[in-house]
Order: sequence, then C-alpha cells, then structure tokens
Amino acid sequence: MASLRHEFYETDEKLTISIFDRGADPAQVSVAFEPRKISYANGEKTLSLEPLKGQIDPERCDFTVGKVKVELRLVKMAQGRWGGITGDAPDPLQTAPIGPTTSPAVAEARAKPKKNWEELTTKILTSEKEVTVDEDPNVGGDSTVNSFFQKIFGDADDDAKRAMMKSFQESGGTTLSTNWEEVSKGTVEVKPPAGSEWKKWD
Repeated sequence: MASLRHEFYETDEKLTISIFDRGADPAQVSVAFEPRKISYANGEKTLSLEPLKGQIDPERCDFTVGKVKVELRLVKMAQGRWGGITGDAPDPLQTAPIGPTTSPAVAEARAKPKKNWEELTTKILTSEKEVTVDEDPNVGGDSTVNSFFQKIFGDADDDAKRAMMKSFQESGGTTLSTNWEEVSKGTVEVKPPAGSEWKKWD
C-alpha cells in the first residue's frame, strides 16, 4: 500500500490538506468526511487521518482533484488554530470554560465581551460606599477637588454616572463627561493637555 505525502495550512475557520497524488483520476478518487476523521482513497493509495484535533462540519467540507495534488478543505465547527491535523487535543466544542487545557488560540478566538456600563455602574454604587482618604491613600490629592467631583457624581442621575465612568476610563482620565447620549455612541478619545503627547504603556 503506497503512503501519500501530505501537508496542511489553516485559518481560524478552515484547515486545508494537500495530498500529493500526481495524475489522480477524479473518477477514482473518493473522500469521506466525518466529524473527527477523514478517509482518502484512490485505487491502492489510501490515507486515513484520525482523530482530528477538532470537530469538522462534514456537510460543508469539499475537495478538488488537481494534476499534482488533491486538496481537501475542512470547515471547523469551532474557530481556532489546531496547530496540527490529528491529535488528542481537547475538542473546543467539548471544552466548557477556558482553562489551562484550552490552547491560547482557541481562547483568543472567543469573542471578548463588551462592557455593560449600566451593570458596572449599578454594581459599584450598590457594593461600595464612598471611600475616604483615611481608608484609601490613593484617593488623596486635593481634597476640595476630590469632594467637588464626589458631589457631582453623588448628585448625578444614573445616565450621568455611567457617562462619567465610561468617559474617564476610556479617555485615560483626560475627559469627564456627564452626557450619556453622546458618550454611549462609541469609545471616548484620549485628549491630552496642550503640548503633551499621549503614550500607551504595555
């Protein structure tokens, strides 16, 4: 039985395998796609790859027969890089929370949740009382300015509080807005003082 040389490349969504079978007759080639296995056959020449490192969608997989090679396109059920074709790596679809067993690529591929400013504000307001300078030295600074901002925040409605927190955090402390309608439309830009330059430290 002749063994077939093959190689692959991948994206987060697909994995493409090139099987080098020169002059293969399309009428003689058969490929079977299963969730964790693929089987290739062309007369005496066969190739079976299992278990695949992740699940594929057999319905959406396909292949093309060329003069030098046969190309198999596998559609992944879960986005992320496999780093290989086969192996006993945990199937991303079977893995619940992201843990040390999940590859960084799979973890990275999962969408980052957007911040819920309303929930965040409510949480802070209900779980924290005002922090004094005695309790937290970082609160320090000019106490008059500090109490002034605390008063504005304390007297503001929920929308204004959300706007203040979002604008201050996203602008790196360079903008403080109470207009939630304006702030909620997108990320608040950093506006450094005149003559200063904003640099982001890693």
